[in-house]
Amino acid sequence: MNVVRTALPEVLVLEPKVFGDARGFFYESYNRKEFAATTGVDADFVQDNHSCSARNVLRGLHYQVSHAQGKLIRVIAGEVFDVALDMRKSSPNFGKFAAVTLSADDKRMLWVPAGFAHGFLVLSEHAEFLYKTTDYWHPEFERAIAWNDPDLSIPWPLDGEPVLSAKDRSGHRLKDAEVYP
Repeated sequence: MNVVRTALPEVLVLEPKVFGDARGFFYESYNRKEFAATTGVDADFVQDNHSCSARNVLRGLHYQVSHAQGKLIRVIAGEVFDVALDMRKSSPNFGKFAAVTLSADDKRMLWVPAGFAHGFLVLSEHAEFLYKTTDYWHPEFERAIAWNDPDLSIPWPLDGEPVLSAKDRSGHRLKDAEVYP
């Protein structure tokens, strides 16, 4: 597995070794020992999530103020623009983000550590998105940062207006949000 650092050193793009031929392909999407050896992160994943969304669906930027989740993300159908936002007030990168495109074709994965908000925009007709988390979902601690916070200036590659949930329409600006120490 090849590890590529993003604009935020803790957020990593993982490029697995893919073995393919005329029959199709095979790759190991997760191996705890190799993940720890190549990333330096020994994560204990407790939950797997699968979401399917249509073009222009924008989910996020989500985080939990307690029970922060690290996420190992991959796309198994379609393509997304994925964003991780540093929410750690003590970090020199507080309020900065890393953005990458992930697709079923490139099979790249993204590691987003605890302490970051996460969101994505579907670029293809639809996308299926899988992610492992290091803590369980606790809806009472879930928060959302406004996807269009002008202080962040995230360059979402939108084709028209985004399709948002009620929660994402009412996200807070970072300057008004609960953050991590």
